[in-house]
Amino acid sequence: MLKASWPTITRTFATVFLTGALLLPLISVCYSSEDPSTIAARKRMVERDLKGRDIKDPQVLEIMGRVPRHLFIDKSLQSQAYADHPLPIGEGQTISQPYIVALMTQILQVKPGEKVLEIGTGSGYQAAVLAELTDKVYTIEIRETLTRQAAQRLKQLGYEKVRVKYGDGYFGWEEYAPFDAVIVTCAANHIPPPLIKQLKDGGRLVIPLGSTTYFQTLTLLTRKHGKTDIQHLIGVAFVPMIGEAQKR
Repeated sequence: MLKASWPTITRTFATVFLTGALLLPLISVCYSSEDPSTIAARKRMVERDLKGRDIKDPQVLEIMGRVPRHLFIDKSLQSQAYADHPLPIGEGQTISQPYIVALMTQILQVKPGEKVLEIGTGSGYQAAVLAELTDKVYTIEIRETLTRQAAQRLKQLGYEKVRVKYGDGYFGWEEYAPFDAVIVTCAANHIPPPLIKQLKDGGRLVIPLGSTTYFQTLTLLTRKHGKTDIQHLIGVAFVPMIGEAQKR
């Protein structure tokens, strides 16, 4: 994901409720009449960029081949939707490349009925992928405009059970804790203690960990009997977590 400078957040954070004043122009979706070229592009993405690498989970592959990534980006960029690279979504943020979305989802091994917390909603694409695995997805975004857009987009695309919050993900979402899985889609130089505390015993947390200026290591933390097991996986480059994380 791209790196950028961030505005100071001074407003009080709150859960987003969709009202007429917050709505964007409607997204017109009709899967039965989807453009054949879009379907073909998504299939190529799965075969070449996911199966062609180390994405082996059949359920993750099926979901990635079905969720319409092009509807989570601006129309001007939709021709690039299924290329394996990040794309800008506004406010200096990006939608992660398909491979990284698939990899992080595969690592978490989410099961039906499990409760998942995402830190960094962005455009809502990763939340939509997770919502295909469980009906208990909670996602937090620190940028108010992106929060509103993602909440509306998810609702319009049928992901009405996804709960979206405008707030600082560093503190997690205590109201709905504990979680079976936590996915952090922004870089931090340490794992936020509240996220570990809100993880169930046996729960998994995946986060880009390391320098927020350069590169990080995708890291999997598993909580077992009050202890944490940590595995360092692959090198990645994500935008930095802002808010409280910048103070520590």
